[in-house]
Amino acid sequence: MDAILTSTAVVALAEIGDKTMLLAIVLAARFRAPVPIILGILVATLANHGIAAFFGHAIAGLLDGEWFRYAVGLGFVAMAAWTLVPDTFDDDDEPKTGRFGAFLTTTIAFFLVEIGDKTQIATIALGAQFGSVLLVTIGTTLGMMLANVPAVWFGQAIIERVSLKAVRIVAALMFLAIGLWVIAEAAGMLLG
Repeated sequence: MDAILTSTAVVALAEIGDKTMLLAIVLAARFRAPVPIILGILVATLANHGIAAFFGHAIAGLLDGEWFRYAVGLGFVAMAAWTLVPDTFDDDDEPKTGRFGAFLTTTIAFFLVEIGDKTQIATIALGAQFGSVLLVTIGTTLGMMLANVPAVWFGQAIIERVSLKAVRIVAALMFLAIGLWVIAEAAGMLLG
């Protein structure tokens, strides 16, 4: 249960103000079809984060040891710093929607934009930390949906009312706390 709750909280907070959240708002404004957009986000996230959690789990299985736990912990600390940097959404990032509908455009765009994104990197680290591909994928997907479904329905109104800087600070503190926790566990294993 810790894997699901932690994964959900980390990704939901990290996703607020992220490029994919801005993409959700753009797609919602362009298509005005919230259900296919939400389903596209769900399918893309399940695929992308499932692969990322599997990769994190596989790495953890191959590289088990205190030094690897230190690397995972330092990865979370780095994610804390990265989270403080606001994302932007460039015109080049906008999906081309000529021949695809809302669902397919959203699925493809979200899958591609999420590659190398901080939430995907966090999913890899969470997969390595918790060792459960399924639970981490469920949690990170739930976190992604918690952040993006309201963006699809109420996008512009949310951006005008929520301090994205405050949310980024809270998310960074969560990443930092998880990183320090993993490092402390590794130090305890080394000393114990």
